[in-house]
Parts: sequence; structure tokens; C-alpha cells
Amino acid sequence: MSKNPVTRRQFLSYTLTGVGGFMAAGMLLPMVRFAVDPVLKAEAAGDFKMTDKKIADITNEPVRVDFKYEQKDGWYTSDVTQTAWVYKNDKGEIVALSPICKHLGCTVDWGGSEKHPDMFFCPCHHGYYTKDGNNVPGTPPRGPLDAYPVKEKDGFLMLGNPEENPFVRKK
Repeated sequence: MSKNPVTRRQFLSYTLTGVGGFMAAGMLLPMVRFAVDPVLKAEAAGDFKMTDKKIADITNEPVRVDFKYEQKDGWYTSDVTQTAWVYKNDKGEIVALSPICKHLGCTVDWGGSEKHPDMFFCPCHHGYYTKDGNNVPGTPPRGPLDAYPVKEKDGFLMLGNPEENPFVRKK
């Protein structure tokens, strides 16, 4: 026998601690996995979203392009629809502008004003933007429209996340 025998009290203490530890681990591990699982999932999606607009069909006249993509927020997945005004500029570059007005977030429309049919018009406070997305001085917008980065895949237009407009000169 051992020189230090285990007493009944020590045996029960060790046994209850071990059983309690296994029970706690059994309850906590699913909760930890539930909290960490979305972070550990590998996503193949990039920042660019596919549209149904063919590159060959894009002209120098701005056209509204609606595109959908799946957005995941933790465990919740939703379909998001966004819009861009797309055209080719004088250099032949594809320009994709966000329709969100920089004044109060209203949606701008191309040719929405009878007085200025060749400009983007915000109907909320009568704001105007030039074709390249620059805000017209003297109207409410505080800055130019954001632009989407563009890519081509299999002849179709892909749009990234809106960023500062590179087609407008900074003052």
C-alpha cells in the first residue's frame, strides 16, 4: 500500500471535481464553438460582386445597373441589392458611380432634372452632380459621388466596394 492513503473525503472531493469539470466542459464547448465558428469558416468570396451587365454593352451614356449579392453577418445571411451608374468616359475607362448622395444619403438619378438632363440629380434638396460624379458648387452635396472599382470576368462587369471617386480632381 501507499504511504499516503487517500481518505474518503479526498476521494469524494477529487471525484466530484473531475465529474463537475467534465460536465462544465460538455456545456461550454458547444457555446464556444457557436461563438467562434463564423470566424473560423473560410470564405471564398472576394470584395468584387458580379453583375449581369456585359462590358461590350456599356456606352458613354450612364445606365443604372442593379446587382445582388449574399451578405453574412455572423450567423445571419441576407440578400443585398445595390445600384451603380455605369458608363464609359472619354478615355474609354469604365466609370461606376454610387447613387448615394453625399448630402443626406438620398438616391441620385441620371437626367432626373428637366433643366439639367446631362447631370445626376438628387431630388431631396435639388443637388446636382456632373457626369463624373463631381458635386456642383452652390448645391447641397458636400462632396463627389463615390465610385466602385471595376473588374471584368468572362465579359461581364464586376464591382467592388464604393470608395473615394478617382475621376474627380481634388482641390
